[in-house]
Amino acid sequence: MKFQTLRFSVIAAAVMAACTLSAAAVAQTEMADAPAPVDQSYAGTLTVDVDLTDAGKRIFRSHETIPVKAGAVTLFYPKWIPGEHAPSGPVQNVSGLIIRANGKQLPWRRDLRDMFAIHLDVPEGVNQLDLEFQFLSPGDGEGSNFGASASATPDLVDMEFNQVAFYPAGYYTRQIQIQPTVTLPQGWKFGSALEVDSQSGNTVHFKPVSFNNFVDSPLIAGAHFNRVDLAPGASVPVHLNVVGDGDKDVKLTDKQLEQQRNVVKQTNFLFGAHHYSHYDFLLTLSDHTGHFGLEHHQSSDDRLPANFFTDDDMHLVTASLMPHEFVHSWNGKFRRPADLWTPNFNIPMQDDLLWVYEGLTDYWCGVLTARAGLWTPEQYRDSIANIAGSMTYRTGRAWRSLQDTADAAPLTYYGSESWINYVRDTDFYPEGQLLWLDVDTKIRELSGGKHSLDDFAHAFYGMDNGSYVTKTYKFEDVVSTLNQVQPFDWAKFLRDRLDYTGADLPEHGIERGGWKLVFTDKQNGEEKASEGLRHGAVNMAYSVGMVVNGHGRIADVQWNGPAFKAGLVPGLTIVAVNGHDYSGEVLKDAVTAAKTSQAPIELLVKNVDVYSTVKVDYHEGLRYPHLVRGDGKDLMGAILAPRSK
Repeated sequence: MKFQTLRFSVIAAAVMAACTLSAAAVAQTEMADAPAPVDQSYAGTLTVDVDLTDAGKRIFRSHETIPVKAGAVTLFYPKWIPGEHAPSGPVQNVSGLIIRANGKQLPWRRDLRDMFAIHLDVPEGVNQLDLEFQFLSPGDGEGSNFGASASATPDLVDMEFNQVAFYPAGYYTRQIQIQPTVTLPQGWKFGSALEVDSQSGNTVHFKPVSFNNFVDSPLIAGAHFNRVDLAPGASVPVHLNVVGDGDKDVKLTDKQLEQQRNVVKQTNFLFGAHHYSHYDFLLTLSDHTGHFGLEHHQSSDDRLPANFFTDDDMHLVTASLMPHEFVHSWNGKFRRPADLWTPNFNIPMQDDLLWVYEGLTDYWCGVLTARAGLWTPEQYRDSIANIAGSMTYRTGRAWRSLQDTADAAPLTYYGSESWINYVRDTDFYPEGQLLWLDVDTKIRELSGGKHSLDDFAHAFYGMDNGSYVTKTYKFEDVVSTLNQVQPFDWAKFLRDRLDYTGADLPEHGIERGGWKLVFTDKQNGEEKASEGLRHGAVNMAYSVGMVVNGHGRIADVQWNGPAFKAGLVPGLTIVAVNGHDYSGEVLKDAVTAAKTSQAPIELLVKNVDVYSTVKVDYHEGLRYPHLVRGDGKDLMGAILAPRSK
């Protein structure tokens, strides 16, 4: 009792002291609101000098200068990065920030309500701040950090400039000029959409650009580098820059080069105009970096496994990534949803039209991958079959509409990978493809084949040739342009599909396109290639109702499917199948055998350190999606036909 009484006395005294000091504490912790951005030129030019000589150690060293005037100043670290659709700026990777003025270190304080803003007082007589800090890039195996992933190895580096610079609040970022300089490891070559001002040894000075274009222009560099011309003889240059784990990884065959050149031709034919003064694909091929793509107006940051060019299955499965990011130069960068355009990088973006921004891009990237010859028509149909199968079995449609997957993108982009079918995740990509296939085939049907979604592409994106000044749009603009192409109640057509909840897939473009979805016990070509690349992982979503990785860990379970009803959930590990050690092939054999047996499939399952036996009562065999010819004209075949102009 004596200990407790003393403890309570100490607490009471602390509370009284806190109450006494509360006014002073509030005064100290109140943060001045950052000034609202104005659309006028910022006085002076920022500079940033990025030292990448320690890139192999995953340390990017930044020295930045910012012209200022005396008084209160707020600096922002970019928070909302265009194309990432979430407040994903990797501020947590910034360390060692020291700000000096006239050689003296200045105190600064982070905003308590916005971790991406810092405040400081600039003394009289100071006209420039000098910032020094390090960006600590995540390493191989650390996973996809929120807003950052593994981006550097001893042989290469991918750098997004938003990672290595702050900017002053109070201005549209298009009105802030910055001049970048990058120092590379000795002997490395680089690619970027930024224009070179001068180069001395391994130090590259780029021309000044707006802060918008600075953030929009990543850089890749490496010891193993290749650069090829994708538009030989054209007045507007397009190049593919490749860095990789080794020299053999960065080389294209003659056929692959021709296919990539066809992507450029077919995309320009589709839109009828371009919106870049030059374009650079920035392709990283490594087994030690993150794998994804991020669009930019005059370049794209494309990251794939090292064997993209050397393994046929890898090339098949990932061939559509670069066409996807290239299409974004038109759809997402030049034409952008109004709520995704903001005056700076710290005002929240709204994602409600991602079914256009990403969904339509995903549709066209598949079509262009086929038109360019990277896929055969059959391979395109396999891709659509897998998407349609996955979306048909999307149990989360019972509660979450396609529209909500776009609205909630800031939550789901970096969310858990468990329960994907029930949460629905970023379905505006795959179901977005089906939505726009539905639109395309409907236009072709209504017009008797005279019009198509290609006409929408010309009308919506084909103006202001050569300009890359963003033009925004709203839902009503999309509907209006569709009606110009083919009169119809497009608002209702789209809203019926976007707002739908229920068991059935609401899009019907496959059937209207002359094909139908069926399931057989044989894998289609894309699924077979994908499984071979997944190192033993198996997709049993359409049968037992689960996806299992190569080590037996359950990655996803269909809500209310056979596996779910038996008690299986994501995160459990299958140790044995019908008394035999687990492997993907053993599981598939058991599912096949159960088709002619009344006995359930018996699984020994581990949950942390507890083992249990689970019996799955399923007897319909393996099921994989395919497209087979249906009724009517083959509109899908017409969609995939390459354009000649």
